Amino acid sequence: MGRLRIRTSLLLSLVLLLLLPWIFFVTAFLLATGSVDFDGGQPGSYVVSHIAASGGLMLAFLIIGLQIRRYLLDPLEKLGAAVRKVAGGDWDIELPQSAVREIAEVRDGFEFMVNELQSSNWKQAALEEQRRFVIAAVAHDLRTPLFALRGYLDGLEQGIARTPEQVSKYVTVCKEKSAQLDRLVEDLFTFSRMEYQEDGLSKCECNFHEIVKKSIESLQPQAKQKQIAILAGFEFETRECLIRADAHLLERAISNVLDNAVRHTPAHGRIVFECRREKDRVTFIIQDSGLGFTPEELTRIFDPLYRGEQSRSRATGGAGLGLTISQRIIHQHGGELAASNHSEGGAVLSGWIPI
Repeated sequence: MGRLRIRTSLLLSLVLLLLLPWIFFVTAFLLATGSVDFDGGQPGSYVVSHIAASGGLMLAFLIIGLQIRRYLLDPLEKLGAAVRKVAGGDWDIELPQSAVREIAEVRDGFEFMVNELQSSNWKQAALEEQRRFVIAAVAHDLRTPLFALRGYLDGLEQGIARTPEQVSKYVTVCKEKSAQLDRLVEDLFTFSRMEYQEDGLSKCECNFHEIVKKSIESLQPQAKQKQIAILAGFEFETRECLIRADAHLLERAISNVLDNAVRHTPAHGRIVFECRREKDRVTFIIQDSGLGFTPEELTRIFDPLYRGEQSRSRATGGAGLGLTISQRIIHQHGGELAASNHSEGGAVLSGWIPI
């Protein structure tokens, strides 16, 4: 059905107001005199014709009023009721149709707004549920190292460790548990920071080569403990890799990926970090010599708190947030991070950052 604009409806109403009384006047005069000779009519016929014209005018007002009620007032009242329902949290609304184009455009705009609000509300509810789940899960994971740390410290205080070797063992375990606590708290803090920093990062000009270099150096002690070799290759000059980024967060993202590779690579293995420039982006590939990802892990590896059933477990000391954090940081820098398996074995994490 074609839709009329309000100004067109007003013109049609004006035509009806002018035309209908005249039709009634002419019809009444014709019925009273049998002709349309207005000069030869009797006075009584003019009275009847004027009464008929007045009736036509009243009928025109009635028709216009009913149409205004049907096509303007009723849709606006229903839109107002829908607004109140949405304000009360009720998304199950039925928006009225209208033959007036302006009302229909308002209706379509309101429908779009409601759909966007509903989608945003669902996303916010999902994020809030995810946040609660993450906090509860990490808080649960904090209990294990805390109980172990307290137990070993009580043992040291009570003199259970009598020999220097026992004392050294207890101290080593306490240091490991404190490092695990630090890792869990840092993961939780960074994950929360990502949630509230979607729109803007403190970006400045920095060198991706230096960021990767610092990340590798920070993981070298862990790699040496397992006798894992980290081999890095850069197919560009250092000065050719300037980017705008939050250097601290981006270093954290690369470190998380490398840490994941170190923890899941068997002793005497190796990790290869390849980095090259491709047009307006810098790409990187991190491949380890571990078991690789299972099909389930490939679909869920970036989910918060996800840990595989085998090597990716709480025994590695992580909260299951490392790769989630890395992917979000790289996304916020306009890049991508993806997981796959190498044809010759081992896990591969590849990504890119715009230059």
